[in-house]
Amino acid sequence: MINLKDKKILITGADGFLGKHLVKNLLETRGVLKENIFLPTVQELDLTKWENCQAAVRGQNIVIHLAAKVGGIGFNLQKPGELFYGNLMMGTQLMEAARQAEVEKFVAIGTVCAYPKHTPVPFKEEHLWDGYPEETNAPYGLAKKMLLVQSQAYRQQYGFNSIFLLPLNLYGPGDNFDPKSSHVIAALIKKVYEAKRDKKNFIEVWGSGAATRGFLYVKDAAEGILLAAECYDKPEPVNLGSDLEISIKDLTELICKLMDFKGEIVWDTSKPDGQPKRSLDVSRAKKEFNFEAKTDFEDGLAQTINWYQTSL
Repeated sequence: MINLKDKKILITGADGFLGKHLVKNLLETRGVLKENIFLPTVQELDLTKWENCQAAVRGQNIVIHLAAKVGGIGFNLQKPGELFYGNLMMGTQLMEAARQAEVEKFVAIGTVCAYPKHTPVPFKEEHLWDGYPEETNAPYGLAKKMLLVQSQAYRQQYGFNSIFLLPLNLYGPGDNFDPKSSHVIAALIKKVYEAKRDKKNFIEVWGSGAATRGFLYVKDAAEGILLAAECYDKPEPVNLGSDLEISIKDLTELICKLMDFKGEIVWDTSKPDGQPKRSLDVSRAKKEFNFEAKTDFEDGLAQTINWYQTSL
């Protein structure tokens, strides 16, 4: 087991949604000193440039690579090239720079979008290569999936200690509520809030509502990543999630209930549903580093709604 308290730790994407919770956990729960955590922003170090990757890893013991260009279905449809190139170049170059700098451990954060479109539910890690990802987010999913290929290749050839985690869709306080790039929970909360504010008697939601999703509360995700950083040293990928599976229709109705919105839900079936079903088998994370999601979904949603409303 690695004691993170004694390490110099680079966290990319630390100013993002997950990154802020991860840093808070390191400082408050694990007692890591602030001066031992390096948190470069994209403005300071653009990791699509090789020399910036070299600068980022210099003198570090642990790298946790969270940085990603990411968004919902609309954002993926508009910018597939940017999502592929940006994520591929950041990950590939940063891991190579870390290997050359003899970094002790590299924690690569993948995405559930890497799974094939028609993976049997719940998704098991061994099904990761059984088909092509859902088309709307395939460029992003495949770019992140290459971190697994690189991680396993580097372990085999160089003995480089790199691990690959597949987190479920995240939600929680501090989520991204920008309608151009937000994911489904944040997008729905914003729609319902604005409908109530503007006294509208309906909201419009993409797709049919039939697709299913699982979700992981962001504080649970941060804890899972750090447990893996401390305790997991194997080549196989690991799902990080909960055992939840809920349809978008049921999710929308639950958010409306929690926000006391009694208007109509109008489904725009001209827009895509995305992957038909999505939930994770989380038994490997429990077995390998004793990770289980702790937050009740309805409680987590209520906290997210409260955070959004009080942050306006």
